[in-house]
This record gives sequence, structure tokens and C-alpha cells, in this order.
Amino acid sequence: MERTYIMIKPDGYKRKLVGKIISKIEEKGLIITNIKMMMLNEEILKVHYSHLIDKPFFMNIVSSMTAGPVVGMVVEGDDVVAAMRRLIGPTKWFEALPGTIRGDYAFSTSENIIHGSDSIENAEIEISRFFG
Repeated sequence: MERTYIMIKPDGYKRKLVGKIISKIEEKGLIITNIKMMMLNEEILKVHYSHLIDKPFFMNIVSSMTAGPVVGMVVEGDDVVAAMRRLIGPTKWFEALPGTIRGDYAFSTSENIIHGSDSIENAEIEISRFFG
């Protein structure tokens, strides 16, 4: 059984989508084994988005990700990283199919509702980062 890290971003929280997103995860048959609401700061975002820190839009990411709380989750299941990536949909909201989280709820690439780990290795790093 794999596990992955999922984070509902501030825009998803503000739009009151937390329950709907959790329902989609559970309806898929995946198990949320840990969940917490937290406020992020620039320091942790520099680590989490280190691959984007030199991009001109990095401070926009910091601004949007510190605008409100996030909901972090550890989700478990068979092939959970792939299952969650498919359930989430592509980063570009306009490429996300209906039925995916981004296809149903996102309307901006800069505010795309949710983050999901892209590999088992990164999932373990992100789980450690946000859950200790």
C-alpha cells in the first residue's frame, strides 16, 4: 500500500471545497490516514517549491499560498500516487477533464485548488515536511 501527500490550497479552502474534495478521494476508495489544517509561511514554501524559486512568478505562489489555510492530508491506497494524480487532473485547469478535481472546480492555473505528490519518493519527503 502506497501513501501520498495531498494539499488543498487556500483557494480551495476559501471556496468551501474541502468536503467535496475529501468526498471525491473517499469515493475513489482511497483512505485519508492523517489530515490537518495549517498556515504556511515563506520559509516552508521556499523548500516545497524550491524548483520554482528562481522563476519570476515565485512570489505570486508565496502570496497565494499564504493567503489562507491549507488542508494537508496523507492518503493511502494501491497505486495512490497515480490514482490521485488522475483524480486531481492536469495543472492547467483548461486541460482537466470533468470529473477530476481541477476539471470540476479550478478556473485558474495560478489558483488550481490542490497539490498532489508526483512520485512515491516525493510523497515521503512532503509527508515528512508537513507532518513531521
